[in-house]
Amino acid sequence: MSDARQIILMPLVSEKNSNLRVGQNKYVFQVEMKANKLQIKSAVEELFKVRVENVTTMRMHGKPKRLGRFEGRRPDWKKAVVRLKKGEAIELFENV
Repeated sequence: MSDARQIILMPLVSEKNSNLRVGQNKYVFQVEMKANKLQIKSAVEELFKVRVENVTTMRMHGKPKRLGRFEGRRPDWKKAVVRLKKGEAIELFENV
């Protein structure tokens, strides 16, 4: 799991995450379940050419779902909140 694109799966864009970006310079990503904070930090720095100050991770539990009488659940996933150093920004999020 050394490739940065295997660690950072996708950015999470929502109204709450946009408020974090504007107010606190934090960006939210869905990451690989087995990735640790150091791997996430190096992957963000490599992909977006920014300096990371802090990484916070959390495991999100999949929701139970039904289709008629059949019951299943969505898979668990991991979310990372990355705070960048002052003056840094990720261009990808600026147009959202």
